[in-house]
Amino acid sequence: MADDKTKRGGADRKLIALTERYEVAYWSKKFKVTPAKLKYAVKKVGHSATKVEDYIKLQKHRAADKSRIALGEAYEVRYWSKKFKITPARLKAAVAAAGHSSKKVEAYLIAQKAAKKKAGKKAAKKTAKKKTSASRKKAA
Repeated sequence: MADDKTKRGGADRKLIALTERYEVAYWSKKFKVTPAKLKYAVKKVGHSATKVEDYIKLQKHRAADKSRIALGEAYEVRYWSKKFKITPARLKAAVAAAGHSSKKVEAYLIAQKAAKKKAGKKAAKKTAKKKTSASRKKAA
């Protein structure tokens, strides 16, 4: 059992007892996670407080890393290129311009697409004007 109240030594302090509400509250507050996440971590790696702490830190690190684009990793370049539907070279250029945040890169690509669309519309209007003025000259 993780919590033997007759033993108050260091070994007992290193274990997390999910059956005790005050312990769940204490460890949740200490690790800055919800009780549900704490319980999941304990079930995943065991009752050792150090193992649970390491697991929670790793999960937080992974969550923070998911929104960043690492160009040094080929699998990351493939993943983000496929996600944004662009070539790897264009992805690298977008990361160089906007930074490694996936949200910033996505916003940058959307802005580029909108600017390209706007430029296309202007060009279409110019060619339409030229055609109408050329047809007027022929009619005259």
